[in-house]
Amino acid sequence: MTRLAKLPIGIQTFAKIREDNYLYVDKTPLIYTLIEEGNYYFLARPRRFGKSLLVSTLQALFEARKELFTGLDIEEKWDWDTRYPVIKISFGGVARSLEDMKQDVGNILDENQRRLGLSCKNPQDIGGCFKQLIWEAHQKYGQKVVILVDEYDKFIVDNLDQIEVAKQGREVLKDLYSIIKDSDEFIKFALLTGVSKFSKVSIFSGLNNLKDISLDSRYATLCGYTQHDLETVFAEHLRGADMEQVRQWYNGYNFLGDRVYNPFDILLFIDSGQLFKNYWFATGTPTFLIKLIQKNNYYIPRLDSLRVSESLIDSYDIDDLDLEPLLFQAGYLTICKVEQMRRGGYQYVLDFPNKEVLLSFTDMIIDYLTDHKEKRGRFQDELYLMLEEGNLEGFRETLSSLFSSIPYNNYVNNTIGSYEGYYASVIYAYLASLGLDLTAEDVTSKGRIDLTIKLGNNIYIIEFKVDGEGRALEQIKARGYHHKFQGTGKDIYLIGIDFDSEQRNIAGFEWEKG
Repeated sequence: MTRLAKLPIGIQTFAKIREDNYLYVDKTPLIYTLIEEGNYYFLARPRRFGKSLLVSTLQALFEARKELFTGLDIEEKWDWDTRYPVIKISFGGVARSLEDMKQDVGNILDENQRRLGLSCKNPQDIGGCFKQLIWEAHQKYGQKVVILVDEYDKFIVDNLDQIEVAKQGREVLKDLYSIIKDSDEFIKFALLTGVSKFSKVSIFSGLNNLKDISLDSRYATLCGYTQHDLETVFAEHLRGADMEQVRQWYNGYNFLGDRVYNPFDILLFIDSGQLFKNYWFATGTPTFLIKLIQKNNYYIPRLDSLRVSESLIDSYDIDDLDLEPLLFQAGYLTICKVEQMRRGGYQYVLDFPNKEVLLSFTDMIIDYLTDHKEKRGRFQDELYLMLEEGNLEGFRETLSSLFSSIPYNNYVNNTIGSYEGYYASVIYAYLASLGLDLTAEDVTSKGRIDLTIKLGNNIYIIEFKVDGEGRALEQIKARGYHHKFQGTGKDIYLIGIDFDSEQRNIAGFEWEKG
């Protein structure tokens, strides 16, 4: 029996993977194209997506470690006689103060000095030390310098819950990165990677020569595993797996090219004995996103087929945080469609990339909105069963029980509980967490349906009102929301739900078949 290649779980060093015979998906064809066609690059990808391995691979390549590339696509294309000095900046830890951030940068520059056999005259001067390091590396080795930055934005991303510290981190990083442009004549190649792209006026000012390949279709699969990778490189490891389920659970990340899997998910799925679980999402609960949702009273159903402009997801500024670009860049939403605008340009339709993120994110939203950590599973099971059976009275009873069990403090201590969209947000989050076919604000010729649910042979059309004197069902009928579904052969249910803001529960629940 052939022994399967070891899985590189948690290993981000290219040399270790190759020397110890771990499984490796060959990204060198894209890496070679990247180097041949440009010099300065920026790449944003969600966490645990293989950015660190990409940086490590580039370092080994420029250092001409030919033995590590035996059998790979680039082996016969690369000039192994030329070795370039590499400055690698990797922000691996967590720095929660200005002092810690400065200390981290100092330690990183010191490590590069030791590796390259150089020293700075004034280590306390971050920018000056970096500039001296580039110049002296060029002089000593007789070749231009390669600069690789892993998690360039970590000082900011790790401190989005304390904005003033994040702004201090922005200034530290701006001082560091501005040196790259000033040292252009000594640089062969530079790549900065991170989770997010901040607007150029904040962190990339003076560094406008970076080519952003985050949404360049040619490099869409530079990080992550493709379907082809799973069917070839991982074929033996995935023998016996339900590949359609694997695709639904873990594929779906779209960077305007072939969709990709998060490597972390696939490696742990295989290692766990092919159990479908939440792997990636569990490694980093986005608490700062919850705080942003709370601060802006965000209407959760808006996340359904969210339409955003190119500029909105291209970058953001910590002085004015928007939820949509954060969700996209962090990997909780991805591009599901590109639409051309009549006035020119494009807009993107965003959605959850896969089942893992959908279920995990909506569970998190439910816990935030309702504090139902212990009861959530029971309510989810009951809601699904009632809708599957077309039991509308049972559906009403479950919803009433659900809202009555939300702690009083969850309303009075939480501003999101004081606006109309709260009730719709709770129901949407619960139903989305079931993986149902939902459409929020479904467009018809007469208006927008608050929520449409498709399950089996049933279609549910739901309208919400708060303190609306029982007019929810009346609106559905008056505007003929159900007409677009007639002739489908499905059972159509019209449901009007009226909430009482004082009682904090359902005041009226009317329904009839359409």
